[in-house]
Amino acid sequence: MRPGQKAKVAVDAWDGAAVEGTVESISPASGAEFSLLPPENATGNFTKITQRVPVRIRIPENATAKLRAGLSVVVDIDTRVAGTQSAAALE
Repeated sequence: MRPGQKAKVAVDAWDGAAVEGTVESISPASGAEFSLLPPENATGNFTKITQRVPVRIRIPENATAKLRAGLSVVVDIDTRVAGTQSAAALE
């Protein structure tokens, strides 16, 4: 995933209607890395824990007026294309 890739944001409160957006930034680490009390595994055993990495998606201004905190959304990001360049051109 890279900044510039297209994202489709489907909002449940809008009967699944989707708006197009663009990935603006990706956090350099998971939320646990930046928390005041990060989870510690003092036993040394590996435990698989789900990690969340914050991603900022820019959406059109007319859609932001209808969004509210706590709404449930499903986001699909097209990782095949970064902005206007194809993934093959980046390699």
